[in-house]
Amino acid sequence: MGKKIMGYGLLFLLVVAAVVIWWRFYFVYSEGTKAGVLNTFQHKGVVFKTYEGKIIQSGFRANVQSNEFDFSVEDEKIAQKLMENAGKEMELHYKRYFGTLPWRGSSVYVVDSIYKIFGKAPEESTIRAK
Repeated sequence: MGKKIMGYGLLFLLVVAAVVIWWRFYFVYSEGTKAGVLNTFQHKGVVFKTYEGKIIQSGFRANVQSNEFDFSVEDEKIAQKLMENAGKEMELHYKRYFGTLPWRGSSVYVVDSIYKIFGKAPEESTIRAK
Protein backbone atom coordinates (compact mmCIF):
# COMPACT_ATOMS: atom_id res chain seq x y z
CA MET A 1 0.00 0.00 0.00
CA GLY A 2 2.82 2.42 0.87
CA LYS A 3 4.64 1.73 -2.42
CA LYS A 4 1.44 2.39 -4.34
CA ILE A 5 0.99 5.78 -2.66
CA MET A 6 4.65 6.65 -3.30
CA GLY A 7 4.22 5.63 -6.94
CA TYR A 8 1.18 7.89 -7.36
CA GLY A 9 3.00 10.69 -5.57
CA LEU A 10 5.99 10.35 -7.88
CA LEU A 11 3.73 10.27 -10.93
CA PHE A 12 1.94 13.39 -9.67
CA LEU A 13 5.26 15.21 -9.17
CA LEU A 14 6.42 14.25 -12.68
CA VAL A 15 3.19 15.55 -14.23
CA VAL A 16 3.45 18.80 -12.26
CA ALA A 17 7.11 19.20 -13.32
CA ALA A 18 6.19 18.60 -16.98
CA VAL A 19 3.39 21.20 -16.82
CA VAL A 20 5.68 23.75 -15.14
CA ILE A 21 8.42 23.21 -17.74
CA TRP A 22 5.91 23.50 -20.59
CA TRP A 23 4.40 26.66 -19.06
CA ARG A 24 7.78 28.29 -18.46
CA PHE A 25 9.50 27.51 -21.78
CA TYR A 26 6.90 26.60 -24.43
CA PHE A 27 3.69 28.47 -23.58
CA VAL A 28 3.32 31.60 -25.73
CA TYR A 29 2.54 34.33 -23.23
CA SER A 30 1.89 36.99 -25.87
CA GLU A 31 2.49 37.76 -29.51
CA GLY A 32 2.49 40.93 -31.53
CA THR A 33 4.40 43.14 -33.93
CA LYS A 34 7.26 45.56 -33.55
CA ALA A 35 8.47 48.04 -36.12
CA GLY A 36 11.72 49.94 -36.26
CA VAL A 37 15.19 50.03 -37.73
CA LEU A 38 17.22 46.83 -37.48
CA ASN A 39 20.27 48.07 -35.60
CA THR A 40 22.22 44.86 -35.00
CA PHE A 41 21.80 41.24 -35.95
CA GLN A 42 24.33 38.54 -35.16
CA HIS A 43 24.93 34.81 -34.94
CA LYS A 44 26.55 34.17 -31.57
CA GLY A 45 27.03 31.69 -28.78
CA VAL A 46 29.56 29.31 -27.27
CA VAL A 47 27.74 25.96 -27.20
CA PHE A 48 24.48 26.88 -28.93
CA LYS A 49 24.84 29.34 -31.82
CA THR A 50 21.73 31.52 -31.89
CA TYR A 51 20.60 34.55 -33.87
CA GLU A 52 20.15 37.70 -31.80
CA GLY A 53 18.99 41.11 -32.98
CA LYS A 54 18.00 44.56 -31.86
CA ILE A 55 15.47 46.95 -33.36
CA ILE A 56 15.50 50.65 -32.54
CA GLN A 57 11.99 52.05 -32.26
CA SER A 58 11.58 55.79 -32.41
CA GLY A 59 9.77 57.40 -29.51
CA PHE A 60 9.33 60.75 -27.88
CA ARG A 61 9.08 61.40 -24.17
CA ALA A 62 10.23 64.33 -22.04
CA ASN A 63 13.51 64.10 -23.92
CA VAL A 64 14.13 62.55 -27.30
CA GLN A 65 14.94 58.88 -26.85
CA SER A 66 14.54 55.63 -28.70
CA ASN A 67 13.31 52.30 -27.42
CA GLU A 68 15.23 49.11 -28.09
CA PHE A 69 13.62 45.73 -28.76
CA ASP A 70 15.99 42.79 -28.24
CA PHE A 71 14.92 39.53 -29.86
CA SER A 72 16.05 36.06 -30.95
CA VAL A 73 15.33 34.19 -34.18
CA GLU A 74 15.02 30.39 -34.54
CA ASP A 75 14.33 30.05 -38.25
CA GLU A 76 17.44 30.17 -40.47
CA LYS A 77 15.55 31.60 -43.47
CA ILE A 78 14.28 34.57 -41.44
CA ALA A 79 17.72 35.08 -39.90
CA GLN A 80 19.36 35.21 -43.34
CA LYS A 81 16.83 37.80 -44.56
CA LEU A 82 17.47 39.93 -41.48
CA MET A 83 21.25 39.67 -41.98
CA GLU A 84 20.81 40.95 -45.54
CA ASN A 85 18.72 43.93 -44.44
CA ALA A 86 20.55 45.38 -41.42
CA GLY A 87 19.97 49.10 -41.11
CA LYS A 88 16.58 49.04 -42.82
CA GLU A 89 13.21 49.79 -41.29
CA MET A 90 11.01 46.73 -40.88
CA GLU A 91 7.97 45.27 -39.18
CA LEU A 92 8.40 41.94 -37.37
CA HIS A 93 6.03 39.47 -35.70
CA TYR A 94 7.18 37.98 -32.39
CA LYS A 95 6.14 35.51 -29.72
CA ARG A 96 6.96 36.10 -26.06
CA TYR A 97 7.72 33.23 -23.69
CA PHE A 98 8.20 33.29 -19.90
CA GLY A 99 11.68 31.76 -20.09
CA THR A 100 14.56 31.28 -22.50
CA LEU A 101 16.04 28.06 -23.83
CA PRO A 102 19.73 28.01 -24.82
CA TRP A 103 19.02 26.64 -28.31
CA ARG A 104 16.19 29.13 -28.92
CA GLY A 105 18.14 32.28 -28.02
CA SER A 106 18.91 34.61 -25.16
CA SER A 107 15.69 36.62 -25.34
CA VAL A 108 12.14 35.78 -24.29
CA TYR A 109 11.03 37.51 -27.52
CA VAL A 110 11.35 35.21 -30.56
CA VAL A 111 10.71 36.66 -34.02
CA ASP A 112 8.90 34.15 -36.21
CA SER A 113 8.08 36.22 -39.30
CA ILE A 114 8.90 39.41 -41.15
CA TYR A 115 5.79 41.34 -42.14
CA LYS A 116 7.46 44.08 -44.13
CA ILE A 117 10.85 45.45 -45.00
CA PHE A 118 10.33 49.03 -46.08
CA GLY A 119 11.80 49.86 -49.47
CA LYS A 120 11.46 46.32 -50.90
CA ALA A 121 8.98 44.95 -53.43
CA PRO A 122 5.81 43.46 -51.81
CA GLU A 123 6.53 39.91 -53.00
CA GLU A 124 9.89 40.00 -51.18
CA SER A 125 8.54 41.50 -47.98
CA THR A 126 6.66 38.73 -46.17
CA ILE A 127 8.78 35.89 -44.76
CA ARG A 128 7.27 33.39 -42.32
CA ALA A 129 8.74 30.52 -40.34
CA LYS A 130 7.85 26.99 -41.44
